[in-house]
Amino acid sequence: MTLGASRGRPIILYVVTEDWYFLQHRLPMARAAARAGYKVHLATRVNKDRQTIEDFGFALHPLNWRRGSLNPLDIVSIVAEIRQLYRLLQPDIIHHVALQPVVIGSLASIGMPLAQLNSFCGLGFASPQLKTRMVGAALKALLPRLTNRPRTIVTVENKDDKAVLSAIGLRPDRIFVLPGSGVDIQRLAPLAEPQGAITAAFAGRLLVNKGVRTLIAAHDLLSKRGVQLRLLIAGGPDLANPTSIPMAEIESWKRRPGITVMGHVSDIADVWKLAHFGILPSRGGEGLPMSLVEAAACGRPLVATDVPGCREIARPGINAMLVPVDDPSALAEAISRMASDRELRRQFGQASRRIVEAEYSSEIVGREVVVLYDRLADRHPDASPENRP
Repeated sequence: MTLGASRGRPIILYVVTEDWYFLQHRLPMARAAARAGYKVHLATRVNKDRQTIEDFGFALHPLNWRRGSLNPLDIVSIVAEIRQLYRLLQPDIIHHVALQPVVIGSLASIGMPLAQLNSFCGLGFASPQLKTRMVGAALKALLPRLTNRPRTIVTVENKDDKAVLSAIGLRPDRIFVLPGSGVDIQRLAPLAEPQGAITAAFAGRLLVNKGVRTLIAAHDLLSKRGVQLRLLIAGGPDLANPTSIPMAEIESWKRRPGITVMGHVSDIADVWKLAHFGILPSRGGEGLPMSLVEAAACGRPLVATDVPGCREIARPGINAMLVPVDDPSALAEAISRMASDRELRRQFGQASRRIVEAEYSSEIVGREVVVLYDRLADRHPDASPENRP
């Protein structure tokens, strides 16, 4: 029995780079763990969300994390900081969320008999578009050594990523497909189509890898053809990400007719109230795009690229149209068809909602992750989630 278990409720420690990321992408999962009897701790860089996190009853451990830094001194420093926290807290389970915490947190735990769940939220490091090929190659060699350890399992957000990780040496019997934390289907309810001009929306960080430039080019093509389409872009740049789009370029989009750059939107439902359908022209590296799942929960049809992650939720001919990567012409054609066919939008939108209710609600995903936690904590050692195909 670990120290955490001897003190009462078993302790689960989430290791995440940013406090805002935890709230946006892992809060439902943490609340499911708390309801299942775990005491939730969070180790992250704290920006402005301390009070919100503590109001949920979670114990917060601030980290001096420099997300995206490859400086060896920064890496050594954060590994040592996290290792010290592991020694003091002795959690029953550590849940590393996303690539950098998986690597850093696993390095910090070397030699410690700690149960770990490593969640990959996309495999951008495996993309051929990655600028630093050496980083990708090093990670592919390192990950099996870090994750094929006793009392360690892995989750991915789509079946394609499971195949990739298996191919580089991770044990496939320890990899489970788990679509993030799911979404609150009561809060994100089906919305009626808005009145007025046909409107499409992109929601997400403004990164080159999200395909936003391709979307702008597609909108230009439609404008030249006389197609009247209002385009909403919700989200901002991410300066810690090397593919973040420069602010000067984002400002230039604001001057284009028919494009509204909304910036950060605190309630994503406000975006989907204004839009007839959602778009994500990703260039790859996605896990399960939350923006598409949230749009689908609101009953919106989807247009996306045919890449892993996107095609999990955007299913061609059912609730979505898929197009090739980096193809403004094909994207423009799909947008034009979706914009011109109200009945198609109705059918696809209803199908989107059904898919989310059946597969991606926070209640469903919460039950699945708790089974994994209980297995790691030896609460129900024979339990195994119904793995997604």
